[in-house]
Amino acid sequence: MRNRVKKVAAIHDLSGCGRVSLNVVIPILSTMGFQTFPLPTAVLSSHTQYPDFSFLDLTDQMPLFIQQWKNLDIEFDGIYSGYLGSPRQVAIVEEFIQTFQHSEQLIVVDPVLGDNGNLYPALHSDMVTQMRRLIKYADVITPNLTEMFLLLDKPFCPYLSIEELKSNLVLMSESGPDIVIVTSVLEKDDPKKTYVVAYNKSTGRFWKVSTNYLPTHYPGTGDIFTSIITGALLQGDSLPIALDRAVQFIQMGMRATFGYEYDNREGILMERVLKSLDAPVQINSYELL
Repeated sequence: MRNRVKKVAAIHDLSGCGRVSLNVVIPILSTMGFQTFPLPTAVLSSHTQYPDFSFLDLTDQMPLFIQQWKNLDIEFDGIYSGYLGSPRQVAIVEEFIQTFQHSEQLIVVDPVLGDNGNLYPALHSDMVTQMRRLIKYADVITPNLTEMFLLLDKPFCPYLSIEELKSNLVLMSESGPDIVIVTSVLEKDDPKKTYVVAYNKSTGRFWKVSTNYLPTHYPGTGDIFTSIITGALLQGDSLPIALDRAVQFIQMGMRATFGYEYDNREGILMERVLKSLDAPVQINSYELL
C-alpha cells in the first residue's frame, strides 16, 4: 500500500496583488495536505477589480505544461479549474481533463462567468456556451446565483423559493455533475442572511448552510470557498461537512479583516485563519432540505 501525498492540478490565473485565484488556491490546498500543480492561465500584476493592471496571457503555454506533465506520467487525484479567459482556454481544460482523467479522481469546475445578474465585462456570451460543455466533465460545480442562471439560460432572479432553487439545481445536475453547489443566495425575508445550497445527485439530498451577511466585499472569497470544498471532499469529508468548513472559514476570515483600516481589494486576511483548516468543524450549521 502506497503512502503518498495526493496531487491536485489547479487551473487558474495568478495575480501579483490580491488574495485571489492561485494566491489562495495553493496555500489552502497545501495546508489541507495536498501537493498543488498550478497550471496558470494568465499572470496579472493585480486582479481585475483594480483600475489598472498588467496582463500576460498564457494560453499558448498551457498545452506545453500539459505535454510536459503527460511526459512525466503524473497522476492527479483532483483537477480543479477556476477563471478562464477565453473559449480556447476552456477547450484546453477540456483536453486536460480528457488526458488525465481516471475513475478515482475528483473534478471540480468553478464556472466563473459573472455576478450581480451580469456577465463579467471581460467575457463574452460564447463563454457561457463553452462553460456548459466543460461542466459536463465535472463531479462538482460551484456557480454563484448569477452563474446558475447563465448556465441554465434563464433570466436572472435575485430571490427564489427553496423549491424553485432545488428544481434549478436538479436541472443543472442533469448536464453531468454529481454535486451542484450554488453560492451567494439571498434570504428574501432576512437581508442579514445569505446562504449556499447544494444538491447531491447520487443521494438525492439537498443541503443548506446559512451565514450572517457582512456589509462589505472582499475579492477571492469564491476561490477560497471552492478550494476548501475541493480539499475537504478529497480528504473524505461528507458534502455537508465540506460546506460547513468552507463557510465557517470565510466567516472567520472576514471577521478577522473587517475591523482593520484596509483596502478590501486585497481580499480577506487569510493568513490569520489559515491554521483553522487543520481543526475540526466547531459548529455544524448545515440543514437537510
